Amino acid sequence: MSSKTLLHLDSSILGGHSVSRQVSAAIVARLAAADPSLNVVYRDLAADPLPHATPASMPADHPLSGGKGDAASQQALDDFLAADIVVVGAPMYNFSIPTQLRAWIDRILVPGKTFAYRADGAVTGLAAGKRVIVALARGGNYADPAFAAVAEHAETYLRWVFGFVGIEPEFIVADGIAAGRREAALEGALRSAGELKAA
Repeated sequence: MSSKTLLHLDSSILGGHSVSRQVSAAIVARLAAADPSLNVVYRDLAADPLPHATPASMPADHPLSGGKGDAASQQALDDFLAADIVVVGAPMYNFSIPTQLRAWIDRILVPGKTFAYRADGAVTGLAAGKRVIVALARGGNYADPAFAAVAEHAETYLRWVFGFVGIEPEFIVADGIAAGRREAALEGALRSAGELKAA
């Protein structure tokens, strides 16, 4: 049994045509080659989605659940808490992340587990110490800061969410997928995945 666990998540609805899935798989392959004893836990959020958030669908550890909660949601939280490394395949859909990935995020932002509230505000960073690597695929090109500032709500959102729980995520980005740069963007992202530092 490896001393480290890697949680691999995919959220693209495009199956084998997905760029983010190809890049996330390459990231996992790179890390597993560097540590063959790595314990990899995989979840396909598109094929096996979590439901939209309701109090009853929250993890039992979430205050909204009243201590009951949903077993699959609790498993999603437990898997995240147990992971040393998290690899996320995240396509951008309509300027943000897929709803399937958002539903997973709703399960890991849990007061008392990954952040806390107190009288003077939120205590963040309870999940610090994990490594998060995001394989982000975007149809357009977001190199223009002015355009990105108003239209990019995937990378910016994920940076904020993971930062809120104490993690500074790493990104491997494939841009221009739908703007005539699919092959070049995929090639560049796969090259970056292959050069990723193992630790």
